[in-house]
Amino acid sequence: MKGPIQSVEVTYLIHQTEDPGKLERAVSALLGSSAKPELEELEGHFGNRIFHARVHLTGDDASAALGSLLRSLSAGPRKEILSDLASFLDEHNALFLRLDKQKLVSGRTALGSSDAVRVKVKPRLYLVKGSAVKFYEQLIEKA
Repeated sequence: MKGPIQSVEVTYLIHQTEDPGKLERAVSALLGSSAKPELEELEGHFGNRIFHARVHLTGDDASAALGSLLRSLSAGPRKEILSDLASFLDEHNALFLRLDKQKLVSGRTALGSSDAVRVKVKPRLYLVKGSAVKFYEQLIEKA
């Protein structure tokens, strides 16, 4: 059976001073998935190594991952998202969240802005009947 979510893409940067294993475990726990990230090596401004990590889930795995992520959010971040949900959506009804990477590694899930774990959620468009805001409100409230 296909869930309401087409895909979930999680991206983050791993700096040379960070433990890639800790980040991978934290993202895996967040998503409830053992999917390994694809890594792309980059070079920082001062020649330091940086890796761009990407986890891409589709179908039922994506729906389950979104459910896991939403359940990990406490009431405060949920309320913040719900209060201005339209600002978290793009013109294609994709939901974008930025999570605080340092808090995630320490076992908490909070919204963040700098050095964030970025989450992009694409819905199955045929299931978004009418308002995308209402579609995501229902998903968030169910979780």
